[in-house]
Amino acid sequence: MSQRRHNLLRILFISAVASLSGVILGYDASVISGVIDPLTERLQLTPLESGWAVSNVILGCVFGAWGVGYVSNRYGRKSTLILTALLFIASAVGSALADTLSTFVIWRMIGGLAVGMASVVTPLYIAEISPKDYRGRMLGMQQLLMVGGQVTVYIVNYLIARGMPHEWLVSEGWRWMLASGLVPCVLFIGLVPFMPESPRWYAMRGQQQKALQVLSTLSNPQHAASLLQEINHAIQREASQHQQRSILRDSKSLYILLIGCAIAVLQQVSGINILLYYAPSLLQNITASTQASLFQSIFLGAGLLIGVSVALLMVDKLGRVPLLRWGALGCALSLLFTAWSFINHSGGYLPVAGLVAFVLIFGLSWSLGAWLIISEIFPNRMRAVAMGFSFCSMYVANFIVTQSFPLMNRSELLMNHFHGAFPLMLCAIGCLLAFWFVKRFLPETRGVPLEKIESLMLSKSRRFAAQAQVSNPSETVITPPYN
Repeated sequence: MSQRRHNLLRILFISAVASLSGVILGYDASVISGVIDPLTERLQLTPLESGWAVSNVILGCVFGAWGVGYVSNRYGRKSTLILTALLFIASAVGSALADTLSTFVIWRMIGGLAVGMASVVTPLYIAEISPKDYRGRMLGMQQLLMVGGQVTVYIVNYLIARGMPHEWLVSEGWRWMLASGLVPCVLFIGLVPFMPESPRWYAMRGQQQKALQVLSTLSNPQHAASLLQEINHAIQREASQHQQRSILRDSKSLYILLIGCAIAVLQQVSGINILLYYAPSLLQNITASTQASLFQSIFLGAGLLIGVSVALLMVDKLGRVPLLRWGALGCALSLLFTAWSFINHSGGYLPVAGLVAFVLIFGLSWSLGAWLIISEIFPNRMRAVAMGFSFCSMYVANFIVTQSFPLMNRSELLMNHFHGAFPLMLCAIGCLLAFWFVKRFLPETRGVPLEKIESLMLSKSRRFAAQAQVSNPSETVITPPYN
């Protein structure tokens, strides 16, 4: 698309403001990495309770992701984003002031509710206001800022802990780490009024004039009118084909939904959130210093940030499938190398180099790729709800991974035999599974309009592809442009 056809500066500004929720999401998700060890000592938590202190937030994510599709369909994408910011603020204040595990869990779960909602509605909103040829880069901005939030919180946690006595970290330091999350929340609340509502949401609600008005600010009037006509045609076609059918009762919708859920789960079984949530705890297997492990965590965040930055430039040129396939293989090899270094007691920065390689490759591929795929593979009629289901699956997998890690990392049997490498070996197997799944089930979605995505997704199913060939032998399967 030419720049004359779209108001790219306007679209870029809107996407950047919406992507600030990614900063909050990344900050809230990773702040626990510096909190969990002093919190465990202060509250005298068992390994199971430590896992619960971290993973409880994911239960909130599950409910947030599950319900946000209905909320955003009813009240709009913009209003839902404002609600998530208010929940983030409440969680940051409440968890910082908590004195018991129960109180801490309640406030963190509220934050998890906001994380689950934001993880669905932010990419949903950006996908619906972005031109198809720029969709990957616009959605990548949210991932970039989310990883930026994670890197920022690693640095903030380290700066809070640097030079302070261990006793202060246990009594007060972890509270300041949690309270620091207020800063990005306030910034987002101040800028979100400048965002318009999603034009596709207006169209689905029958508010044609408002939809046209928003589209006209994003492109020229002629293209806005043509795009609105295309959106309405897609909505009408989907309504006539799937009237009175729920997603779970329509086999084609269910097939696409299962692919989205599988991509979400495979991203989590790679083990990325073991590093994001437990980086200092994991690194203390090779260093006994809390401050040293907090400092080394910054390298992990920086590697992820660099990877996402490069992926942002590549995803609309190389496509989604190559990045996901070869990224999964690279992640598996990096994890196996790190596991080998743990088992052989390799000191220094060799294990850290393996983990940095893992997060760098993950940032190049699955960090952006999985979120992008989930944001664009669903037809209009099911996008909000299906994205909610997919991210709900992601957080269920996340809960299982993060709840089980403390048990494995503190298991005397596993530590004696594998020296902290066992979780990494399991995650490497998950990456190899992801390598196969992407090749078998995922078509390339680069450059495909959202209104034409369904036939492409069904083309990888032997059953539905055969049915389409029988019913429409002259129909051409939609394929993305390759240069």
